[in-house]
Amino acid sequence: MASNQLLLTALMGVVLLAVVALLTRVENWRSYAPLPAGGGGYGREAEHGHEEKPGGITRWLTTVDHKDIGILYGTYSVVAFAVGGLMAVGIRLQLFTPEGALFGGNFYNALMTSHGITMLFLFGTPVIAAFANYFVPLLIGADDMAFPRINAIAFWLLPPGALLIWGGFFLEPLTGGAIQAAQTSWTMYTPLSVEQTLGGAGPNVGADLMLLGLHLTGVSATMGAINFIATIFTERDDDTSWANLDIFSWTILTQSGLILFAFPLLGSALVMLLMDRNLGTTFYAVEGGGAMLWQHLFWFFGHPEVYILVLPPMGLVSLILPKFAGRELFGFKFVVYSTLAIGVLSFGVWAHHMFATGMDPRLRASFMAVSLAIAVPSAVKTFNWITTMWNGRLRLTTPMLFAIGFVSNFIIGGITGVFLAAVPIDLLLHDTYYVVGHFHYIVMGVIGFGAFAGIYYWFPVYTERMYQRTLGKWHFWLSMIGTNLTFFAMLTLGYLGMPRRYATYQFGEAAPLDLVTLFHQLASVGAIVLLVGQLIFVWNLVQSWLEGPAVTDDDPWDLADTDQRTKEFDWLDEKLSRDREAPVVADGGEEVATDGGQDPDAGDEAPRED
Repeated sequence: MASNQLLLTALMGVVLLAVVALLTRVENWRSYAPLPAGGGGYGREAEHGHEEKPGGITRWLTTVDHKDIGILYGTYSVVAFAVGGLMAVGIRLQLFTPEGALFGGNFYNALMTSHGITMLFLFGTPVIAAFANYFVPLLIGADDMAFPRINAIAFWLLPPGALLIWGGFFLEPLTGGAIQAAQTSWTMYTPLSVEQTLGGAGPNVGADLMLLGLHLTGVSATMGAINFIATIFTERDDDTSWANLDIFSWTILTQSGLILFAFPLLGSALVMLLMDRNLGTTFYAVEGGGAMLWQHLFWFFGHPEVYILVLPPMGLVSLILPKFAGRELFGFKFVVYSTLAIGVLSFGVWAHHMFATGMDPRLRASFMAVSLAIAVPSAVKTFNWITTMWNGRLRLTTPMLFAIGFVSNFIIGGITGVFLAAVPIDLLLHDTYYVVGHFHYIVMGVIGFGAFAGIYYWFPVYTERMYQRTLGKWHFWLSMIGTNLTFFAMLTLGYLGMPRRYATYQFGEAAPLDLVTLFHQLASVGAIVLLVGQLIFVWNLVQSWLEGPAVTDDDPWDLADTDQRTKEFDWLDEKLSRDREAPVVADGGEEVATDGGQDPDAGDEAPRED
């Protein structure tokens, strides 16, 4: 016990030293000329009289440019998505046979815990921050984020957070099993999360590391939210008013407001849990607040967190879908109002996760009513998306395919959520695979598809290249088939009575074992299909960024034809203009200015995707 605590203290000291080193940097930030009022970061050096950005790794370690930080967030989230996805494949392979194919129960529990936390906190929130950091300032005409250095600090809190969350996996072989990965499930329900030990040998320090890592990610998200609110309120240019603010910025603003109220509560609950585990307090003990206190605190954060994750992808689809439907978003104001309504109502539905805990029936009825009511603004968005496509001139580009897939998956995920909002149905399906299928339709089928739509749509802006269109469509169809095969099978498993979080399963009375095994195997096959699709995505992303056809037009999607070209493409035009004006070294070694004339890479111009 004492040795474990001593080791934890030493590890925390190392982490703090690493964080201090990242914050102070080897590079002196004050050496860069400050921006005039309203600006920040390295951005637009020529306009603001900045020095050149440093090169190589120093640039990425010291940058406070919102575009660079957006790319850092994006790279980080893709890595986390890969780690979490591989964990998911491991889980599905384990469940391919009833007796478990790969792991023991403890490792399975650790894998399941880390998978959920990785996808929600290390992929979901950062991938949204990647889009918001890069494009919100461009969309609203700002020079940079309101607080560029705080923006950088918010990102650099995430890597140590990930190392702490995954630390148990790395430390177990180094400590001979004295430290293991957390095995609490991503919801960290008490009393399990308070009392979890290593076979009676004392508390599992890996769970403490995970809680500290989660706390860092929460601080990061809160700092980012404050920055986005300040940026959207104070940094808009004269042409951007509240009336014509783009829908993606509206959803980021709403999301940031939710973060400000939700994440500090999670941080407080985590600190209390750490104190119960290590200092003998009784916040969640029977003689104290009780196990129900954790559930109320966690889900008061946890359900707004669903909308923290899903509102920005809704904004992305609301922005992207009209571009390829050839018409403006139908009912723009109603989409904005429904976004704000979801933000408010999301704080009144948390206890529908707790219908089976034995709470007062009158409370259950009130939470059921609000949970059903929040479906209304979501339905408003869905009908607006469908109406936007109705009689439109659809162009089935890869971003459009993912936007349409988003709407399809959102309908399935939303309707299954309405069932779970009804108390009688929830009592039957609570903690079964039906719940797992429902929220994975949202997390992968909605949040993931929205992120993919954004990546493909803005790929020419941040790379000046075009992706491989055929591979993009392969990625969509494999993702669509894999998502529906995997998670629809899980919905069926829920109806068959299969509990969630089980490493093995033996049926016979509730449902035939052969039937349960079949649907587990279908879900596992779907996971492999999903894995193949994501491998294609990563290959396409990296290869196209390095060698894809160059974009020579600042309107690669022909949006001017329908008067829907937005401000972020002005940044693409600026980059292309710089490239045309930059001196080119000829084979003989002389510098030849292009004068903006014939593009030397004209033969590599990216083809249009129709």
